[in-house]
Amino acid sequence: MAIGSTSSAAATPQPRWVRWLVPSVSDLIFVALLGLLVFTTLSVRLLGDAGIGWHIRTGQLILSTHAIPRIDPFSSAMAGQPWFAWEWLYDVLVGWLDTVAGLNAVVLFTALIIATTFAWTFRLLLRRNTNFLLALMLLLLAASAAMIHFLARPHVVSWLFTVAWFWILESSEETCRDPDSYSSSSATSTIKARKRHRRWLLWLLPLLMIVWVNLHGGFLVGFSLLGIYWIAAAWQSFRLTGDRFDDVLQNIRAGKRARALAFTGLLSVLATFLNPYGWNLHLHIYRYLSNRFLMDHIDEFQSPNFHGVAQKCFAALLLLTLAAKKREAREFRASQILVVLFAVYSGLYASRNIPVSSLLLILVIGPWLSDAMERLTEGLGNRLAKRRISPASSRAASPQFLHRMQAIDRSLRGSLWPAAAIVLAVWIAAHAGRLGDTQLMNAHFDGKRFPVEAVNYLEKHDVSGPVLSPDSWGGYLIYRLYPRIKVVVDDRHDLYGEEFLKSYLKMVHVEPGWKDFLQQYQAGCVLVPKDSALANILLETPNWQPIYGDTVAILFIPARATSKATSK
Repeated sequence: MAIGSTSSAAATPQPRWVRWLVPSVSDLIFVALLGLLVFTTLSVRLLGDAGIGWHIRTGQLILSTHAIPRIDPFSSAMAGQPWFAWEWLYDVLVGWLDTVAGLNAVVLFTALIIATTFAWTFRLLLRRNTNFLLALMLLLLAASAAMIHFLARPHVVSWLFTVAWFWILESSEETCRDPDSYSSSSATSTIKARKRHRRWLLWLLPLLMIVWVNLHGGFLVGFSLLGIYWIAAAWQSFRLTGDRFDDVLQNIRAGKRARALAFTGLLSVLATFLNPYGWNLHLHIYRYLSNRFLMDHIDEFQSPNFHGVAQKCFAALLLLTLAAKKREAREFRASQILVVLFAVYSGLYASRNIPVSSLLLILVIGPWLSDAMERLTEGLGNRLAKRRISPASSRAASPQFLHRMQAIDRSLRGSLWPAAAIVLAVWIAAHAGRLGDTQLMNAHFDGKRFPVEAVNYLEKHDVSGPVLSPDSWGGYLIYRLYPRIKVVVDDRHDLYGEEFLKSYLKMVHVEPGWKDFLQQYQAGCVLVPKDSALANILLETPNWQPIYGDTVAILFIPARATSKATSK
């Protein structure tokens, strides 16, 4: 039986209440991910990147001033310098959420996006005729690979938008490739109406781009996918030069699709200019991503280290991709090959691309692996039949059983369960994370990762700023201390630029001339990790005196201010 066929059991009409009340597997995936990311210690892990701190304060600044900042408000070193708050729409969302319900709401918002992305991906795998159990395995690998970037940052929004763009582009291409039927039956009319609906989906891309460009710089992935499908359509149009009627029709359809994609791409490009900075945003992003020093020194732009568990899961996906290509005998579509090449290259180029690469890979290779498994099963059955060997009944029934499960799952409409989970989570977040007397949500910055107690000391004592700390702590300090105290540096590397960061890294690594940075930017206090090289050298420097220390951080102030601080 073909994968796309429906067994007699699945074809039996089910009562409407069953289809709505019984959750599908994708619904269970959504609820499980939401619960794990919100109600367990993973909620603290989502706040493992301090950058969310300045995102929140930026959003609250926009809401209070009703203006998008163009000059940096957080850093003493960059005072008066132009700043591109290019993720301003995300900042407004998380800023408002933090105002309403604190970090619990920010974590809940992030968990909703992640859960939606992976649950939708699983549903798309089933719709693309991926084996049921194989789809679960691939999704687990992709989620495990993406775990390194399960963080409350705007990049998770780009994961969802990437899946949406792939779905729209792939659906429109499949519609274009399927020959239209000239039958007048009602079933054929329904199919034609569905195809027209899929064609109109293509025009959603410019509208989505308006939102995406104001949420995250990952909108560039959308143009990469759009370019891939345009190249595939153009290639098919030039390749089909035969005189057969089918070839002529396919050539016409490919040409129309290439023109539609080109027009859609043009509208999407124009949509990117609908941002607060106009064309200057494009120039800024180009300068940022083309700066080799920044790309070589920012951790998330480094190639993945395959000693980690998440990176090993991504490596497993790469091996499965090779296996799928070897075993799949059908003709590959040019768009699929290009998407795989793009996903593999981007994932190997920078670890920050692994989540998007993993999602794209499983969406493409899922059907490939399913077809390969089906042919292997059929080949094994044929060989056993020739030898007159009867396979075990359970083994023979397993493919049909999986097909029935897949057909039944696709027929379910159990959206009430995700809705109920969302309502419950929102209610708990709005009540300080409590359900009655039980504390179920407690999203906070990890005191073992961030200088929580040291900042508590800063808030209680009259220690003047600005504060110099590692860039990885800057966002947390902005969240805790702004607007009373500014930071010297944080992780907005596109703001600080190459020359500033070269001097900063020289100080962090205590290289010759490390004091120049301290003298130039006149920090009121220095907050550094306890066992860092900078902490050790400052302990031996008479000009700086420690006034606070714990297992995470040490706080220094200039020696001339020591007596004043201790008297306070």
